[in-house]
Amino acid sequence: MAAPIKGLPAYPAPTESTAPNLSPAPVRRARGLANAVVEDFSGKIRDRLLTPGDKLPTESEIMRAHDVSRTVVREALSKLQAAGLVETRHGIGTFVLPPRAGGVFRLDPSELTASVDVLAVLELRISLETESAGLAAMRRSETHLQAMRQALDDFERNVAMGGDTVGHDFRFHLQIAEATGNPYFADIMNHLGTTLIPRTRISGIRNAVRGHEYLSRVNREHEEIYSAIARKDPESARAAMRIHLTNSRERLRLAQEAAKSPPAPVQAPAATPEA
Repeated sequence: MAAPIKGLPAYPAPTESTAPNLSPAPVRRARGLANAVVEDFSGKIRDRLLTPGDKLPTESEIMRAHDVSRTVVREALSKLQAAGLVETRHGIGTFVLPPRAGGVFRLDPSELTASVDVLAVLELRISLETESAGLAAMRRSETHLQAMRQALDDFERNVAMGGDTVGHDFRFHLQIAEATGNPYFADIMNHLGTTLIPRTRISGIRNAVRGHEYLSRVNREHEEIYSAIARKDPESARAAMRIHLTNSRERLRLAQEAAKSPPAPVQAPAATPEA
């Protein structure tokens, strides 16, 4: 071992005990903690200890009750939202939703490869559009705001009529990119086009959106983003966009897991006793 340079402290050579821990254990532990929070709240909802319309505790209260970090709490809430158990209204709180039929949308195993790519796009969108929403809140003009409003109104009208909503969905997100004043945001959005919208590439999502409930929930998330941009609140706009896109990612991840799992065995009907 070389002698230490005079005037500088001598540090011990890295050993097995002092080397940095680069294992993914902390990530796994955080996910395990988030799942524990999810199981607690989903159990309370299932057992009717929390009923539709009830407000969940604040993030700080959940952190204290479960002794977890804010990151863990937010991941757990995203999972609950993606499962359709709760809905977060930014600045107000998180509320229990009425039960819905069918649960998460079904993903055909043949679509697993496409779904991996869609998840990758959603990761990009979370990074890109979260900041885009914040900048739009600071820089948007009334013209931008009117264009966003028109896109949302057209979206809602097509939900009611059973028409196509993909173009209006994309137009809303593109108008936010335009409102940043930075042309590169819009360039990236235009390059990706409507393939940004997961239901254009996954038939399981297209089947799920035939009912109004899924699309109405998506547009409620859009309205949260719009409201924050309208009142020029960049932090709320970023949070609302992140919630919206994280929910999409989590719904798709749950569908992936369901597609990879073997189907539940069909149980034979119970014998009917003879009269």
